[in-house]
Order: sequence, then structure tokens, then C-alpha cells
Amino acid sequence: MDTRALRNPYPDYDGSPASTQTLFDPQGKLTSEFTHRLSTKVRELLAVMENGLRSADPRDCTTYTGWAGIALLYLHLHDVFRDDSFLQKALEYASRSLKCLTRRHDVTFLCGDVGPLAVAAVVYHRLRSGQESDECINRLLQHHNTVVKGSGGLPDELLYGRTGYLYSLIFINQHLGQDRIPLSYIQQISEAVLASGEHLSRKFRIQNQSPLMYEWYQEQYVGAAHGLAGIYYFLMQPGFVSVEEHVHRLVKSSVDHVCSLKFPSGNYPPCVGDDRDLLVHWCHGSPGVIYMLLQAHKVFRAPQYLQDALQCGEVVWRWGLLKKGYGLCHGAAGNAYAFLALYRQTHDPKHLYRACMFADWCMNYGKHGCRTPDTPFSLFEGMAGTIYFLADLLQPMKARFPAFEV
Repeated sequence: MDTRALRNPYPDYDGSPASTQTLFDPQGKLTSEFTHRLSTKVRELLAVMENGLRSADPRDCTTYTGWAGIALLYLHLHDVFRDDSFLQKALEYASRSLKCLTRRHDVTFLCGDVGPLAVAAVVYHRLRSGQESDECINRLLQHHNTVVKGSGGLPDELLYGRTGYLYSLIFINQHLGQDRIPLSYIQQISEAVLASGEHLSRKFRIQNQSPLMYEWYQEQYVGAAHGLAGIYYFLMQPGFVSVEEHVHRLVKSSVDHVCSLKFPSGNYPPCVGDDRDLLVHWCHGSPGVIYMLLQAHKVFRAPQYLQDALQCGEVVWRWGLLKKGYGLCHGAAGNAYAFLALYRQTHDPKHLYRACMFADWCMNYGKHGCRTPDTPFSLFEGMAGTIYFLADLLQPMKARFPAFEV
């Protein structure tokens, strides 16, 4: 495997209580010393980030690299630490993001205008500004029909497509209550995504292999950000597709097609038909495919999905400390979420231990000779994402990959 990783210097979990006793107890509760270390590092990196953001692009409103992402970080810190100063910071950055919306047709949570609107809606709700919150939600819902119809050749993936709009509705419901946005809205988008996938599968005459198929810029991407694994993860969420039989007939066979693409290493290609086993990122490769596999195991109960997910975990442990740095999209923090997802599903302390080791790596930020990202303090490429992960690790059973995991 040609890889973009640095050698993992940590001893693996050996099953002995001694290997975890400084980190967490047998119930998975973090020790006070490790909690203190994480919290201290969060505050230390926040100060560096705030300083660095002075030179950030003032016009980038997005969650991925812009102000909405920083607002989302502070919203998360408010969740974790219950410190109201974080909510005020979230408001400051959410307001900044709303002032520079693109007004273009980008409709996704990560890269479009609806991310800033969704984050602001939650911040306003938490500050009991109901009117402003409703206003943001109404503006967000103005895109709904366009997304369902797929006007302007809208793709289906997470970063720029329908699934990215779908996530913004889920995000609102996660924070404001499960029926703030009616389930029918979510189902309409899911049905549109299914119809689009069936259409492309027929066009390529591959219905027997994969009843659904999706592409982005003429490439059939496999991973979580632009590809099949990210789309199928959402289509398998309970109730998102109104007809259960469609999930079994269309989604399951398509998931199985992705499983058939696995390399001998346990990793997955960036695109269908690409035989280069290189990328171990959330955006391309095992660290993103794992969420599809774990959800498939929950829904269809076949043990093979869990076996494949565990194999993804081995890939991430071996090749997941990246030369690209410490970020979420293609860095060590994003990769560490794979272990937390495995831990939640299996309760095996090995996965929590591995997440803690990746956290240790992230707490030595900047000391491994990694590359500096284009937006070094942003949520998905830079330091804000690392801070988000370190804070999330304080409550391992609650941790979710931001802007993606349901």
C-alpha cells in the first residue's frame, strides 16, 4: 500500500487494564487526569486558533472552511462545557457567516449557504431568539423544492449535493426536536436521491451489480464526502426512505457493491475502477466507508458488515496518522472518529484506547512535520476540527463526526 501516512508510534491495545488505566476506567469513563489534559489542550489551541483567524478570509461563510464552521465549533463547546461564553462566541461567528452568504445555488451544510443558516438557527434557538431562529429555518427551506427537483444538475453527494442539504434538515431536528422539520421533507429528498441513483444505474446498465449509482464530475466516488458510502449512510437511517422495501431492494445491494470494491488491505478505492490503494481519509477510504458499514450492520444485521468495519479500523490504526495533518476531512482527528464509531457499536475498549492515542497525537499539534492546510484554522481542514474532536472525546459515547454523523 502506497500511503500518505506517518508511522504509528503507539503500542496497540493489549487487553490489559494497565494499558488503559491512565486513560479510562472499565466502564469507559475517562480518568480525571486525561480529562484535564484534553480540556487544557482545547483551551490552549482555541487561543492559537482565535489569533490565527484574524488573517482568515473574511468572506468565507461556509461550515467547511469559513465562519459557520467556527460557529459550529463554539456551539459544540457550549454543549460539552456548558460555558455561556462559548454560546456568545458561536453567535458572533454565526452572525459573521450570515453577513457573507454566497447567494449562489450551493445548497449544502458544508459548502453552501444552508450550513450558516442551520447553525445560526440553532444558536438563536439556544439564545431564546425564536423569531430569528424561525427566520433562518424558513430561508433554508426556500431551497427545498429546488433540491428535490435537482434543478441545475445538482449532484447527490454530501459536500455539494442533495445529501448535504438533507444533513442541514437533520441538524435542525437534532438540536431543536425531531419534528421541527417534518419527516416528509426528509423523505422527499431521500426519494429524489433514490430516483437519481436508479436513473444512473440504468444509464450505465449496472442494475444487477448496483441498483443505485452516483457520480460527481463524471467520477463514481466511493467515500463519505463525494461518494456512495456517504449517500448510502443517510439512505439507511430509520424512516428516511418511506418504503422499507426500497432500502432492502435498492440500498442493500448497492452497499454490497461497495463492499465488493474492498482492497486486500481492507481499504477502499477513491473511485469505482480506481486500483490505487493510497488514501486513508474520512473523505476517501476506510475512515469514511466505516459509517456506511456500521449502519448496514444495524439495519440488515449481517455479521459481514461489522467484520468489514472492524477491518476499516485496522486500516485506520495502521495508516491513519496523516502527513496532511490533524484535521477532520483528511487528517488524524477525522480518522479518530472511526474508532469512536466502532466503540459505540461494540463497546470494545480497544477502540476507545485507539481514539485516545490519536488524541495524544493531535495534542502534540504541529510537532510531526505535517503539511499546513490552505485554511489552517478552519473546521474541516484545520485546527478548529482538531479542537472539536478533542472536546468530543470527553464524552466518547456522545461523540459524532461533525456535519455528517446522525
